[in-house]
Amino acid sequence: MDVEKLFKEYRNWKRDMGLLEFELSRFEGVPYGDVIESLSLSQPQGERVQSSGTSDKTGKTAIIYRQVKERLDDEWFDYLIERYKNVKENVDFFEYAIRKLSGRLPEVMWDMVMEEMPWRELARKYNVSETMIGKYRKKAIAEINSLYMARADTADQYFLG
Repeated sequence: MDVEKLFKEYRNWKRDMGLLEFELSRFEGVPYGDVIESLSLSQPQGERVQSSGTSDKTGKTAIIYRQVKERLDDEWFDYLIERYKNVKENVDFFEYAIRKLSGRLPEVMWDMVMEEMPWRELARKYNVSETMIGKYRKKAIAEINSLYMARADTADQYFLG
């Protein structure tokens, strides 16, 4: 597990979560133009019966349009929900891992990663040298790595046995 990459990913996860929350709170479905485009580019399915009734064609088209729109809306909403759940799971476990660090590490790493505090400010706030901040970071990386490995082992045990 590349914990240093997680430090950088955390900001992206938080941004993505905010965007997904926004999208879900204002969900209106697939735009009408996209539905029309999907209908005009798709091939007819099932048997085709030629009918001469204009109103019958209009009615069938309206029903097909509504069905396609509902299906696309459901698929889009399901995608947004699934994506949100995955991102939230990443954020929640990462924050859990930070809080479970030993000694002063939870506070120092929270300020470093979540609050994006520069090392100089961290050293001043915790009354230590920047070298010590580097040692804290290195120890935190090792502890976080072991938490992620334990999590992976638990998943492996479930799937294998």
